[in-house]
Amino acid sequence: MKLDMGAAWNEATRMISANRELVAIIAGIFVFLPAIVLAVIAPGVAAGPTNMNPDDPMAAMTEFYSANGIWIFVIAIINAIGSLSLFALFTDGRPTVGDAISTGVKTLLPYLAAQILLVLALAVVLGLPVGLAATLGGPVAGALVGIIAAVALLYVMIKVTLLAPAMVIGGILNPVSALKASWNATKGNSLRLLLFFFLLGLAVVVIAAVFGLISGLFVAMLGTGSVAAMIGGALNGLVSAIWAVLIVAVISATYRQLSGPTAASVSETFE
Repeated sequence: MKLDMGAAWNEATRMISANRELVAIIAGIFVFLPAIVLAVIAPGVAAGPTNMNPDDPMAAMTEFYSANGIWIFVIAIINAIGSLSLFALFTDGRPTVGDAISTGVKTLLPYLAAQILLVLALAVVLGLPVGLAATLGGPVAGALVGIIAAVALLYVMIKVTLLAPAMVIGGILNPVSALKASWNATKGNSLRLLLFFFLLGLAVVVIAAVFGLISGLFVAMLGTGSVAAMIGGALNGLVSAIWAVLIVAVISATYRQLSGPTAASVSETFE
């Protein structure tokens, strides 16, 4: 089946509209509120690495992650549960907020296991050849193999974009089986998916840049106090929440289109 980008977008907006109250609650709990809290208690995370030394950029990065690593990890886990819970809202079972969050929590560990397996596999299949090429063939060979590895990495990332909906909507909690399900669902649609996500990401980046410029000027006028930090966190959280809902809905609609009807939707048809 070839991906119909227009149909996927229409389905995504329909699902958001049909579940807007529940979507707003989950996005608020797991994306919007954490952004406000983080802006107040750990403003350095939002600011990112500062005082970058061109001669030793890794020093600033190491200092940043040493100081903020725990907060980055906690927020990443909270956001992951939120995203998985949003995926659960777009199933055919019409779950409540509690049901969706319960599904998100239940899926978290298998989802993280799949991510870890993927990273380890990529490190062996792509990272090892790059290292060997650089060691045995020199910088030029390492760069050439690195370019090939980067293209291969992009391809793999497209192939596993449907991992989360395969686990939540498809109910496939086995990490290896879920990775295979995403790979199979994207068969013959890799370029279409790349174009689809590129166009979506481009639109979001442009809108977020404009919004960030306006909100940044507004926050700058408030100074550097806790109130300014809270308002800045709220504005960042709002953008992040909208983006999270949109991308989850689009990926859910894409998965539903490419994987065919779920068992729940089939049973509803014959009721």
